[in-house]
Amino acid sequence: MDVSAPGTRLPRWFWIAAIWFGVGLFDATQTVFTMRAEGMHHAWARLFFTLLFAWLPLALATPVILALGRRYPPWQLWAVSAWLIHLLSCCAICLIASAWTASFEALLNPWADPSGPGTLSHLIFFKFLSGLISYLVLYIAVLGIGYALESRERLAHQQTETARLNEQLSKAQLSALRRQLEPHFLFNALNSIAGLIRENRNDAAVNMIAGLSDFLRHVVEDSNRQEVQLGEEIQYLQKYLDIQKVRFADRLALTLQVPSELLRSQVPSLILQPMVENALKHGISRRAQGGEIRISAFRLNGMLTLKVYNDGPSLAADYEGTGSGVGISNTRARLRSLYGDSFELKLQNQGSHGVEASVSVPFREK
Repeated sequence: MDVSAPGTRLPRWFWIAAIWFGVGLFDATQTVFTMRAEGMHHAWARLFFTLLFAWLPLALATPVILALGRRYPPWQLWAVSAWLIHLLSCCAICLIASAWTASFEALLNPWADPSGPGTLSHLIFFKFLSGLISYLVLYIAVLGIGYALESRERLAHQQTETARLNEQLSKAQLSALRRQLEPHFLFNALNSIAGLIRENRNDAAVNMIAGLSDFLRHVVEDSNRQEVQLGEEIQYLQKYLDIQKVRFADRLALTLQVPSELLRSQVPSLILQPMVENALKHGISRRAQGGEIRISAFRLNGMLTLKVYNDGPSLAADYEGTGSGVGISNTRARLRSLYGDSFELKLQNQGSHGVEASVSVPFREK
């Protein structure tokens, strides 16, 4: 167990020594000054030294107590053997500490007893009997503190591991979203390019190939970033829409309403593309005359909201608000891994016709 505070590199023994030295210093100082204040006459220096170093056996025994606590957890009330081991360990530590302190008293006579401190065996026996309950309480306190520190350490480790797994999950979901995007999008784009070539619209085909190249380069370069600035996300989306405009020609109208002060805000990478793709697939492509897509953003109550509206056919009644499509479901799972419950994703009809998808995430700037 590492009892050092987060961000420090001090070893465990340093903290154990510091704590017990503080306890010993407090005990020795309080006893000596209290006795002097009451007019008692003793060998003050020797008494202070004896009381200070009386805590050394407990300091040395602390790592042993912690190790026994990990190996034989006493919290399991049915583990009688564990309780016996801890009880015997406590008695052994009390006996060693009693012998240690008794040796100092026999040698230094810190209490300045005119008749002498008595025999060593008598001192050991007396201190063992009188201190057993105190040592039992201290032993339990060390076990309890050790258990609390280990619980905190386990919790911190679990939180770190959870954060690492969430990051891996987000990356996997982003990768899955990209793999979902690329096959059918490339298929449609290449078909459109082939159609342009057949129609001898070579300049349009070259422009579409260049746009597709820029789009795929962006996908590769930003494959590991979970969040990007909204301005970058819109530029990325614009490349995607430029390709789609060639495919849909005059059937696609685009309106972008994003305040410039929001362009530096952080949004999940590839958050707008599946929303727009959904609008194209389920809205615009189903209308012979095409339609309009409106993309907007605003900030309210510490949240950044992105909206994608299309004026295509309305959703079925049982679909509204559920967002059960694959792209929307993947987006919802990814948002949850990034923000927990601090996000909102909606897909709903707008009046008699049109569908709006909206996502709200915590507002952050970079």
